[in-house]
Amino acid sequence: MADSDCLFCKIVAGEISADIVHETDSTMAFRDLEPQAPVHVLVIPKQHQPNAAALVGADPSGLAEVIASAHVVAVTEGIAESGYRLVANTGADAHQTVFHAHVHVLGGRTMSWPPG
Repeated sequence: MADSDCLFCKIVAGEISADIVHETDSTMAFRDLEPQAPVHVLVIPKQHQPNAAALVGADPSGLAEVIASAHVVAVTEGIAESGYRLVANTGADAHQTVFHAHVHVLGGRTMSWPPG
């Protein structure tokens, strides 16, 4: 299922180009256009769901596949050993701006805590 108005669905469909770094049958990972860390990659399910909570409600294994792809990205980007952060913003108050489930893979520098 795709949403014709969704930016990420358009990337999955090939209507909008992206710097794709990893892809499986059910997920796609591409570089963020406004990176917040030296490595900043978005991992999305190809199936449209508005956020991570909706994805796990519709297909719990889909969220597991997104997380598994995020780890593959961390390995291929060379940040798996030093550490990386996974962020899933869910809802407007969490600063979710694209309402298609996605996880940010952030790394390449020391992360501060708390993040928000």
